[in-house]
Amino acid sequence: MGRLVPAVTRALDILELFLDGDGTLSAPDIVRRLQLPRTTVHELVTTLAARQYIVQVPGQPGRYRLGVRPYQLGSRYAEQLDLAAEGQQVARSVAETCDETVHVAILEGTDVIYIAKVDSTHAVRMVSAAGRRLPAHCTSVGKMLLASLPEPELDSRVAGGSELVAMTPNSITDPGALREALAEIRLRGIAVESRESNPDVSCVAAPVRDRAGQVVAALSISVPMIRWSDQRRAELEQLAAKGAAELSERLGHRSAA
Repeated sequence: MGRLVPAVTRALDILELFLDGDGTLSAPDIVRRLQLPRTTVHELVTTLAARQYIVQVPGQPGRYRLGVRPYQLGSRYAEQLDLAAEGQQVARSVAETCDETVHVAILEGTDVIYIAKVDSTHAVRMVSAAGRRLPAHCTSVGKMLLASLPEPELDSRVAGGSELVAMTPNSITDPGALREALAEIRLRGIAVESRESNPDVSCVAAPVRDRAGQVVAALSISVPMIRWSDQRRAELEQLAAKGAAELSERLGHRSAA
């Protein structure tokens, strides 16, 4: 690995400062926060401004905000992203941590489609495959995705009077009961499925967001009932949320925190 170039490192440090606060900075702000010499900051700011990485804030002399160039680079990066490929990498990392089956799924109509999957190494594990389609309301990923829909869109996908299909005796079939479950999922930010798509498996799922903050997928961890407990569920909920946040970050999402 080659040597890091100090000037480039400092320039990138300056750009990353704009991710915090209100997104505007003055040269004295940069000097104070990075503990750099004023002359160095002036030269770096002048260079970044000349290349359109930062621009002066209208009506606020001496203050800068990000320019068009970072947006162009970010847009090009977003164009090259592959949700399935990124999801497979994150799913592998999560599976290595918990040694359970991990899925990433998207919503299509009233079904979910698994676009990434990594198996557990246990002899007893969930059997599934990428590309498989299941009724959304019977799965943790599906309920997570349904809970993330705007109300009018949810209405168009879940009819009020029609009984929902059941995959197991534990599947939710009443639309009213499903809406109550989705309301709780919105509050918790985590979805749980207890033997609703497979009588021998329970799952937890968390939402995956894109750069605009929209939920575009969900990441789940599936566990055979022989390894399921309240304590294990709590552990996996945290791990699913962490994995979903990592995948969201790869897609360009930046959390409010």
